[in-house]
Amino acid sequence: MFDSEEVTEASGWLNRNVVGLAINRFLSDFGHEAGTAILPLFLTAIGAPAIALGLIEGVADALSSFAKLFGGWLGDRVERRRPWAAAGYLLTGLTTGLYGIFPWWPWTLIVRTVGWAGRGLRSPLHDALLTDSVPASARGRAFGFDEAADTAGAVAGPLAALAIVSIGPRNDGGLHSFSVIFWLAAIPGILAALSILTLVKERKHPILHGETFTSSLQILPASYRRYLVGVFLFGCGDFSHTMLIMYAVQSLAPQYGESAGAIAIQLYALHNLLYAVGAYPAGALADRFGKRGFLIAAYGLAALMNLLLIFGSPTFLTLVLIFVLAGAGYAFQQSLERAIVADITPIEVRSTGFGVLAATNGIGDLVSSAVVGTLWTTISPSAGFTYAFIFTVVGGLVTLAALRSRGTAKSA
Repeated sequence: MFDSEEVTEASGWLNRNVVGLAINRFLSDFGHEAGTAILPLFLTAIGAPAIALGLIEGVADALSSFAKLFGGWLGDRVERRRPWAAAGYLLTGLTTGLYGIFPWWPWTLIVRTVGWAGRGLRSPLHDALLTDSVPASARGRAFGFDEAADTAGAVAGPLAALAIVSIGPRNDGGLHSFSVIFWLAAIPGILAALSILTLVKERKHPILHGETFTSSLQILPASYRRYLVGVFLFGCGDFSHTMLIMYAVQSLAPQYGESAGAIAIQLYALHNLLYAVGAYPAGALADRFGKRGFLIAAYGLAALMNLLLIFGSPTFLTLVLIFVLAGAGYAFQQSLERAIVADITPIEVRSTGFGVLAATNGIGDLVSSAVVGTLWTTISPSAGFTYAFIFTVVGGLVTLAALRSRGTAKSA
């Protein structure tokens, strides 16, 4: 069913759709983040090297990128976006339950990749549904609220996983506990698919007919393309933060022994808590004072985090600061990258714009996670983080230049 009410300034922004989409993201992230938080510990338990995690994250993000392109293109051409988005959420949830069936990391790579294809399909559709549901002046707040709900699930999921690990049996090296967590993590994913079907009403949107994917890209403005270059370069250094869990485990193991894994998960939960708490204020402040400065500040926090990883002593306090910087940076970055796209793309290709942005980030994740993991394994962790630092700085500078150009200065 469609909601034909036009979204105006007087309509407000915290409406049924915004709340429904937030519940959807909370459930989804609760499930797959529970699995993601445990994944590095599972790989360590089965003897997989650091490069395995980098490949799993990178290859999964690569296929997800193509799915994001398709999802964005599809969203501008179908009358109903919700069923396609629900299918993506369902696929991600179900495959999370399959991670631990076999203690062999290539199997985990295959299953994670299939699940992340579903994640890619749903992402631009969700963002297009959200953009259509709020007035333009509230996009920062709406995307910030959406990220906050997403990350609240990302906090609750790892904490639930930690509780299960703490009480699980130890006679099989903990593998049974991992399997239980992965299967339980599938349940919120299924509920996420149901929630978007039952809680969200679609608003009518322009539908493109006869446009190829290439011609749709040509409609996207030059300001968007310049912005995309900076986001891509930053993404090439923005490795998956699940690798911080592995770094924390390796750093803390000499002093804390078997407790290192539990401490690392708690640090990751802190990371996600800051992400959740900071996302809405970040969007609200950006709506008032401008999105550009806050996005560049987020990129700066990522660069500072890498400096600590390179030069800081891997003590507990240093690790806390690293996870704090990572979580705070994500609070701004994830909300504002999408809100800026909503500002600078025409409505008829907005879903395509979200898809291209998501795909660009996914390709950057592939490059960064694979390169950082390879340098970590073959040379040293510092080599990987040095590479990441260089690209986060370059990407930030290019993005700043793009958003200062005449075409995007007013909207960002």
